[in-house]
Amino acid sequence: MRDATKWLLPLLFITPLHAQVKTSVDTLHCHIVGFAVGAQMPLGGKHSGGMAQGGMKDLYKGPYLDFDVEWAYKFRSNWMLTLDADIWFGYNNDNLQLRAERIGDVYNSQGHALSLEGTDGVVTAYNRSLAVRPGVAKIITLFPNDPNSGLLLKLSGGWFMQKSIFSQDMNESKVPQLTGDYSHLYDHYRNGFMLTESVGFAYMSNYRTYINVKITFDFSQCVSWSSRPYTIDNVMGLNGKDGNRYLDLMFGVKLSWLFPITGRTSYDYYYY
Repeated sequence: MRDATKWLLPLLFITPLHAQVKTSVDTLHCHIVGFAVGAQMPLGGKHSGGMAQGGMKDLYKGPYLDFDVEWAYKFRSNWMLTLDADIWFGYNNDNLQLRAERIGDVYNSQGHALSLEGTDGVVTAYNRSLAVRPGVAKIITLFPNDPNSGLLLKLSGGWFMQKSIFSQDMNESKVPQLTGDYSHLYDHYRNGFMLTESVGFAYMSNYRTYINVKITFDFSQCVSWSSRPYTIDNVMGLNGKDGNRYLDLMFGVKLSWLFPITGRTSYDYYYY
């Protein structure tokens, strides 16, 4: 009996430890890194000088493939500071329109560019564009149990550039006019500013770190001007400095995979 009391008596003074799972969900504040893929479609635009051609829709066939690296800092209020770095180029890998007409002094009457050896040069001409845009965004919660997900509104703007790329087959003789610095006469290199308005849906899982995605529809306005001292384009009627200003309009859709940099889920566990 004394031995039994010896073991049972301490148990009367042990306080039970209870665990309770918090059933509500907190909004997260954290850094977010994302990677996105999508497509951009040129809608048209306008330019000074009254020329018949010159915008990105006139220069290149769409759509353009869009690849994006994203960073954001999300506050508990669901406001976010963002930074996007985009690169896009033609889905059709040879999408410069009216190439023979634009560069008539490079191509013969059959529409072939002559190489140094007098043979037909193999030239792929396509567009490449870059943009870096800081911005602000807001997630509007649609479901109480998932406050980190919902309708996403975003406004961003920053630096933008676009140009034509002339890629030649390494195993073929080169076309001299489209090689090195000579290609700058024809590449329509432009710099400027880009403003983008986005609307979409963001989903951030309460349980899984890697199931976080968003889809957005983007509408962009790009204002740019030539960065070359001399431009040749027979369609545009240019043979000298291009002093025009261009406004290009684009519509795009983008799917992003997000990685919140946080050490916990949005459910908290309490012990008492």
